[in-house]
Formats: sequence, structure tokens, C-alpha cells
Amino acid sequence: HNPKIVFRSFDSIDNAPEEKARGITIATAHVEYETANRHYAHVDCPGHADYIKNMITGAAQMDGAILVVAATDGPMPQTREHVLLARQVGVPYIVVALNKCDAVDDPELLDLVELEVRELLKTYQFPGDDVPVIRLSALGALNGEEKWEKQIDALMEAVDKSVPQPARELDKPFLMPIEDIFSISGRGTVVTGRIERGKVKVGEEVEIVGFRDTRKTVVTGVEMFKKQLDEGMAGDNAGLLLRGIGKDDVERGMVLAKGGSITPHTKFKAEVYILTKEEGGRHTPFFKGYRPQFYLRTTDVTGVAELPSGTEMVMPGDNVQLVIELITPVAMEKGLRFAIREGGHTVGAGTISEIVQ
Repeated sequence: HNPKIVFRSFDSIDNAPEEKARGITIATAHVEYETANRHYAHVDCPGHADYIKNMITGAAQMDGAILVVAATDGPMPQTREHVLLARQVGVPYIVVALNKCDAVDDPELLDLVELEVRELLKTYQFPGDDVPVIRLSALGALNGEEKWEKQIDALMEAVDKSVPQPARELDKPFLMPIEDIFSISGRGTVVTGRIERGKVKVGEEVEIVGFRDTRKTVVTGVEMFKKQLDEGMAGDNAGLLLRGIGKDDVERGMVLAKGGSITPHTKFKAEVYILTKEEGGRHTPFFKGYRPQFYLRTTDVTGVAELPSGTEMVMPGDNVQLVIELITPVAMEKGLRFAIREGGHTVGAGTISEIVQ
């Protein structure tokens, strides 16, 4: 253990200021720290409901999670819910921190709790047999007990080892949601938007996906701030000149993407959080046949929400699994975040958990 490292309790760092993500109030606390190998941005939430909102709205896209289970209690009902959500919204890796081990005298009891956590992870398709489970006492570490300080180091070592370096947005296949379309006389059609991932070079073939049949075109120019460039990359607000495409062939809400990297769909399953009245959401529940707009990337598309069997209605403040069918196909993939809107204001947020058709 490095003597320069001081352990601090989480609540002394940040008392979870409320954040607004897409109009939804979420109390989250952020802390950053580093190991010898990496810099971590760590998000924590004080309340169960905050975790759920945070995971569904994707206020923070997570590369991995530390699942904290008290050795004195074992997995709680909300532990199960967190693991399920982690699976649904695509948190790729989990490391387990088995806390309060100083309060359990019987080592066999610890083995049992660990087994229980591993089984729970397996239930939700995480590799329960291989996930690191680190036994620790956060309180012991805070009190400067060397045995427990070492275990915090062991925990971070496990996170370093078993949460791989995430792929950079730049290395993913090119995608740019279309926001605006301009006709430039003598040159053709320019579409603008923020490049979400990957990069695109002048002369490359791309696909236009969504709303209508997918079609191919070639990017004949990349422009940023009125300057001509050779390529555009993730994070750039760019204008792309498209060969052989008329102004009426493209519309806001379509995406430009590397060929074959994304497909249009109308029906999907999603984990959804419905805003409360206080968050500016609905004042009343909704029932089957609910037809709001779904805001995917840059545009609203009407769709019908099917409730889970046995669910009569969905109340403001609920999180629920819906099957949604849009009236027109949109470029989408598992993990895409969206908003649910009525007449232009947000009443919910969700993450696509599975493409149906």
C-alpha cells in the first residue's frame, strides 16, 4: 500500500449534487482517482432510484461497475435489480466488492455469500465463475487498518485487470446523425451533424440509413467551420457533401454510416424510466396503446408502447420494460439511448435492450 494514498469516505468528497440529464433530476456523486495504470471517473448515487435513472438515461456511459454487496446481508432485492439493469443497458464488466467482511466471523459464511453473488451474476449472463470477488471492509480501510487498506488496493488491481480498456469512439465504425440539409448550387447536397463515432474521409462510400430504403453514396467533401478538410472524426461538427443525392433524398433523423455497420428497425425492447410530475413529466399513468414520440438521436418518431404482461398501467416515476413499435424504421442498435416525448417535452427516457425486428 502506497503510504501517500489517503482513503476518504465517499460522502466527504461530494454530497451528490443533483444533475439534470434530459430534464430528469438525478443525484449523482463524481470522484476521480488513479491507479498505476489508469485514471478512473467514478459515479455513485445515494439512492436506489437515482441508480436506476442514471443507468437508464445514460447520464454516464459506463465501461464497468463495482458491485458492492454487504457480507452481513448478502445480495438484496435491489442488488438483483442493479445487475439486471447492468445487463439490459450494456454495462460490460462487473467486479464485486464484498464489504463489511470484518463483521462476519465465520469464513464459511463469507464463502456462502460469495457463492450467492456469483449465482446472481450468472442468472443475468455475467461470467459469475470468473468475476473477481474482493473481500474488504471499507470502514476498516478508513480507520487505517493495514489489512483492509491492502484489500482496497486489491479491489482496484482487479478492476485494472478485468475491465478492459474501452474502444475509443474514434476506432468504431463511422456514424453521423443528420441534423440539417443544404443544397449548394453546382455542388450538390450537404448534410450536417456531429460525428458520433469513427471517421470519414473524402472519397469514402457511406450508407444513408433510416426512414426509407438504405442507399449508398460517396462523401465528396468534408467541411468544418467553412474549411475544406480531408476527413472528419468523432466529436466534429461537420458538413458532408454527398454524391448523387438530392435535397429531398435525405431528412433529419436519418444517419450516415459505414456500410453494414447499422440497420433500420421498427420494433425493439427497452428499459424505460417515466418522469414524475415534479420532474416535468406526466401527471397521470398511461395504459396499453400509449402512443408518444420517441426521440432517437436527432428526431421524433411516433410509436406504440406495449406494456409487460400483467401490467395494467405505468405510473410517473416507474421504471418498466416496454416493447416499442415505431411507425417508420430508424437506424438503431442495442444500447441506444432515447427520450420519450409528448408534444415536444420529455416525459421519459430509455435504453434499447434488444432489437425485435
